[in-house]
Amino acid sequence: MTEKTGQLEQLENRGRAPQQARVYPSDALAANRARMDAIEPDGTLHDLFRERARRTPDKTAYTEHRGGKWVRRSWRWMSEEVEKRRRAIAAEGVARGARAAIRMRNCVEWILYDQACMAAGLVLVPLYADDRADNIAYILEQTESKLLLVERADMWREMDGEGPFPSLKRVVAADGETKSGDDEKLLPLGEWLRRNADADENQNDDGEKTRADDLATIVYTSGTTGRPKGVMLTHANILQNAHAGLKSIAIFPGDTFLSFLPLSHMFERTVGYCMPLMAGAEVAFNRSVDDLMEDLAELRPNFFITVPRIFERAHAAISARLEQGPALARFLFSRAVAVGWRRFEISQGRARWRPSQLLWPLLNALVAKKIRARFGGKLRLVVSGGAPLAPGISRMFIALGVKIVQGYGLTETGPTLSVNTLKRNNPASVGLPFIGAEIRISDRGELQARSPSVMSGYWRNEKATREVLDEDGWFSSGDIAAIDADGFISIVGRLKEIIVTATGEKVPPADMEAAICDHALFDQAMVLGEGRAFLSALVVLNEESWRGRAKTLGVDAEDEAALASEAVEKYLLEIIAQQLHDFPGYAEVHRVCALRDAWTVGGGALTPTMKIKRATLRERFAAQIANMYAGARRE
Repeated sequence: MTEKTGQLEQLENRGRAPQQARVYPSDALAANRARMDAIEPDGTLHDLFRERARRTPDKTAYTEHRGGKWVRRSWRWMSEEVEKRRRAIAAEGVARGARAAIRMRNCVEWILYDQACMAAGLVLVPLYADDRADNIAYILEQTESKLLLVERADMWREMDGEGPFPSLKRVVAADGETKSGDDEKLLPLGEWLRRNADADENQNDDGEKTRADDLATIVYTSGTTGRPKGVMLTHANILQNAHAGLKSIAIFPGDTFLSFLPLSHMFERTVGYCMPLMAGAEVAFNRSVDDLMEDLAELRPNFFITVPRIFERAHAAISARLEQGPALARFLFSRAVAVGWRRFEISQGRARWRPSQLLWPLLNALVAKKIRARFGGKLRLVVSGGAPLAPGISRMFIALGVKIVQGYGLTETGPTLSVNTLKRNNPASVGLPFIGAEIRISDRGELQARSPSVMSGYWRNEKATREVLDEDGWFSSGDIAAIDADGFISIVGRLKEIIVTATGEKVPPADMEAAICDHALFDQAMVLGEGRAFLSALVVLNEESWRGRAKTLGVDAEDEAALASEAVEKYLLEIIAQQLHDFPGYAEVHRVCALRDAWTVGGGALTPTMKIKRATLRERFAAQIANMYAGARRE
């Protein structure tokens, strides 16, 4: 019996009564908190920013790569630049409570615009920089956003035909590269600021002040339909979540965070932006995914927020080098992992000391220290979330001294509900609940949470809100979970088969499958990608439709080998892309395996109610699935 099956049986054996809600203690680091220059979560996110700038005006706030070099920005400089943008926003005549969108990769300008919007009482709507134009248009229209900041002017030009966006008053391009004939709404950032440099400080000031329980942001996340839902989070939601995080993880004013995950995701925004702001730590922005390892080595951060995919890549690179290297290197590496893992388990009180521990200083010098150096050598903590980290990968890096902890949460919970800590780290779990978070398991085995960080609801979607949030403030996560005697939470499965990719994106396979099968060529489909770098699909072709299309493609419809050809796969992917047009940009299928034999109830592939048996199909077509992920994704 597998561990997962055992956990499922434990859940079933609990009976029908919901588990009693409990508040589990985290590591309250009182001694460390006394030494931190942390700010209490009173007021709004902009109040927090202003207080940080007042306390440490000359300290480095952010570092980014510009003009071929690293540039440091102080809190004083940040405060002055935020005020320039606040005046420009006020000059646009945008009323308090209106929405302002941003479409940029992580950078200092992202922070400046965010803080300026909050200073003006606006609600920020973050957009993924690489999302599709039609999806961006949907969010802009639903939120009736008044302002939009884009990284490049061409990000706005590609919206041509998606509009007319009657609510949008101004589009600002950070790169400043506008052209004659551009939409009159579009202005370069520099010109926008210059035009409004002399704006009255109190222009458009209605005398109202933003409160902690006012809406701070609307963050769109994929749900059980093709279109994403807008999660509404208040200033208090985010501040309380960040404050709870500081009670579990010690952050000091001299620490440096490397900002890597997109700020449009609440994981990075709360843990990698708000928590350092509260604690007085510095944030450095990663240049790009390709530059990540170089930036880690050069900037040598103390904290790093990431998703499993980064460690999967590093693990694959290390394994490849070991396979090509000498046997002695493989032996030493294996020994270092074994001894290091026991060392970790001893530190957690789960194992006893053995004489083999005497080898650690040598193995550390020969193996472990070199691996840690690849991550900068000064990492005090890596928080991995968004998707589970494979046990073998987690074990290897932790054993070698890379201090990884996993956590759990959703955009709807602000986002973090639980996390492991250095002193209490169970890598097989998602940790202990944050202080102030109540966790219970329903009669269906579903994890439910009540916390000051839980959202107020979905933007203009009361039906969806009622489905997950009850009158008593309990949020239903959709995840099947177990809680052990020590309070550690384990995620066992999902009530609804939401796929979480290696990059942390959540996609609804059932809805995607239905959309694919809306095309005449496909009778059945199963989308795959749990914990993987990209999505793939198994599809059963409609025999009649396939014969006609095979003739058009110039292939033999009866030839099974033709189904696996690159030309046929490319053709099928083009059709699938058309069928998934209304889904978020990251819900894209990159590989497909075509089949001709239908899945049936009698054949064991379908339930009596005609639902596909995912586990059965994954096992039955394991070779085909492995082949799809063995090859490169197709663009």
